[in-house]
Amino acid sequence: MTLDANARVYLVGSGGMLGEAVFNHFNAGYETRATDLTPRADWLGQIDAANFDQLSHDVRDFGADLLINLAAQTDLEFCEREPLVAWRDNALGAENCALLAQQLEIPCVYISTAGIFGGEKTEYLDYDEPLPLTVYAKSKLYGERFVERTCDQFFVFRAGWMMGGGPQLDKKFVNKVYKQIKGGARELRAVTDKLGTPTYTLDFARGIEHVVKSDLHGVYNQVCHGAGSRYDVACAFVEALGMSDQVTVHPVTSEFFAAEYFADRPASEQLVNFKLGERGLDVMRTWQECLTEYAALYVEDLNS
Repeated sequence: MTLDANARVYLVGSGGMLGEAVFNHFNAGYETRATDLTPRADWLGQIDAANFDQLSHDVRDFGADLLINLAAQTDLEFCEREPLVAWRDNALGAENCALLAQQLEIPCVYISTAGIFGGEKTEYLDYDEPLPLTVYAKSKLYGERFVERTCDQFFVFRAGWMMGGGPQLDKKFVNKVYKQIKGGARELRAVTDKLGTPTYTLDFARGIEHVVKSDLHGVYNQVCHGAGSRYDVACAFVEALGMSDQVTVHPVTSEFFAAEYFADRPASEQLVNFKLGERGLDVMRTWQECLTEYAALYVEDLNS
């Protein structure tokens, strides 16, 4: 498709940390409608991606030229406890978006995850075979494959350890570390035996537009450059806050958090942006550069 200034972009499930970044990015250049199951702001409409009729009516009324599906249950433990909810939101919602986009003959963008891999390798290319370990991973892989099988025009983007949204919106690792620090903790623990690739929401949103404009449909790994452990990220974040002399991060194994985080996580979910690189479409920066930029939001919050 030609993603020009007249394009109308519809975002499903846009209420989270990535959804807000994608909305802000696309809304700056296109007519954009953002929806979510439970809207938290006035720029969000209320639409359930798992309700095909509701979704179809709204997308058609808007006259969408591009459908971006961001709707997902991403909490691994919640998905294990509530598998029907996970399959409803991650699989049925993905089916509905793909079927609708195909009916309308418009491109469908689906956000997948590095978590679909099983950890038997150290790093994964776009072409490596997934081996999902959890309900979350299985439901996301199902959505990914349904989109690929159903849509003539599709883009699947696999994200890594997401960071973005700041203290109010980030539900992932960086903000969990920050909440401990802001709460007064000066002794932290982070695991060394889980490897991944941090992924900054702002870069990711920019990457979606860049690839969609290329009209080169397919499945893409899209993560920040560089890799590391949760311990590496925690140490870099503390340093970016300027608190290395006040906060100590202790290395531990996953056994330390086994009771709280009981879902089976792969030993490594490090992705390589192979296809993006080969096609000259990679706009992602290093995770260290992005984390330093992102940490400025937390420095501001600490000083407020």
